[in-house]
Amino acid sequence: MTIPLQKFILLLFSIALPGIALASTGDGSRLDLTGHWVGYAAIGVFVVAYGLVMAEEFTHLRKSKPVILAAGIIWAMIALVYQSHPEMGVHVTEQAVRHNLLEYAELMLFLLVAMTYINAMDERNVFEALRSWLVRKGFGFRSLFWITGVLAFFISPVADNLTTALLMCAVVMAVGGDNTKFVLLSCINIVVAANAGGAFSPFGDITTLMVWQKGIVTPRGAVDFWAFFTLFLPSVINWLVPAAIMSLAVPNEKPVGGGNAIAMKRGAKRIMFLFLLTITTAVSFHNFLHMPPVIGMLTGLAYLQFFGFYLKKTFHKERTRTIEDETELEHDAQMGDPVAFDVFRKVARAEWDTLLFFYGVVLCVGGLGFIGYLALVSQMMYVDLGATNANVIVGLLSAIVDNIPVMFAVLTMMPDMPMGQWLLVTLTAGVGGSLLSIGSAAGVALMGQARGKYTFFGHLKWTPVIALGYAVSILAHLWINSNQF
Repeated sequence: MTIPLQKFILLLFSIALPGIALASTGDGSRLDLTGHWVGYAAIGVFVVAYGLVMAEEFTHLRKSKPVILAAGIIWAMIALVYQSHPEMGVHVTEQAVRHNLLEYAELMLFLLVAMTYINAMDERNVFEALRSWLVRKGFGFRSLFWITGVLAFFISPVADNLTTALLMCAVVMAVGGDNTKFVLLSCINIVVAANAGGAFSPFGDITTLMVWQKGIVTPRGAVDFWAFFTLFLPSVINWLVPAAIMSLAVPNEKPVGGGNAIAMKRGAKRIMFLFLLTITTAVSFHNFLHMPPVIGMLTGLAYLQFFGFYLKKTFHKERTRTIEDETELEHDAQMGDPVAFDVFRKVARAEWDTLLFFYGVVLCVGGLGFIGYLALVSQMMYVDLGATNANVIVGLLSAIVDNIPVMFAVLTMMPDMPMGQWLLVTLTAGVGGSLLSIGSAAGVALMGQARGKYTFFGHLKWTPVIALGYAVSILAHLWINSNQF
């Protein structure tokens, strides 16, 4: 069916987060601004802002700046219209913004804890020790490309794709050094692998968790945790196809230097354990106590804070006990500076440009959703196009805007689909973000972590290869799980 150009543009740039609009107004009382100048202006502002984000490699303008400005402009225009309609209620827009801020606060605090742990492990030489071990084992760049990809794919179902990507990128940066081509290809591989690995586990990605908690995937009339694992083979294919092609371009070399063994500092292994305990706490809070995962993450931050206090208090005691067996210089290097481990310094080292970028995105798309495009999009996608085509498009949209609000919009529409279609949209929303570097939290975070080496346009060059994996994984799901349609 042919889609009018105006509707197609509307679909691409404004479908993203209408679900938030309904949730933010509570009673659904809002103005339909889809045909108002504010609606078109908001889309224009959002597109311009995202254009500047994509051009960061050339303009060197931090990606957070344009989206923060765009968020303010969009909501100011919306508020201006509602001021002239007091019958709608003077607090309608205020409540909507507060809801969006709550959404952002949960995301920001979750990421902040994860980044703090990453920085703490980095300061304790965890990644340097892993890098030196990999180098001393004689692995070349191609072997390292596959090792980090496999680890990213199988860690992300247990943790989350963002944390997994940050961990693996730290290893790649430590091993790759100045080899920009290796770092770029490995980061792309990590993003694809982490997103694919998170698509077949309810805890691997927030979108799969949303679908699982909604109780939609219900074979035999009961919510089945393991039903999502029918997506395992399609997820493997989604990662393996582009990885196999990209591996041919990885330099057939070995890392230079850094062959000496590097010891982790005191407390490094315990911090790694605390990080796993923090992830477990977050999952437990959400699954068993029905609390937001961020509460579990912040509880886990307290683990690190108390352990940091312990390291500072026991530093001199342990130094005195073992100094007789080591030279002072070697021992101090292993013990680590207790002041340098101050947990608040780790918080300060977080990638604030990334965190503020998420603020801008959440507020921008929240404003577009509040304007009211959901009904138009629901009719266009799930009625006019059909469920399969619509779910494929959802994955493409998640490459432009974060998959969480896209999935939230789909769950708000609640189209009548069989379980196979719900698994399909879970797959496409999870892996579609790999098509562009800004399409997933993992990609955005790695652009900050590997700034200058992993960039939007560097990723874009390999988008056709990733798209091939995307298409093959969809066909694999339609074939392997055909009995669920």
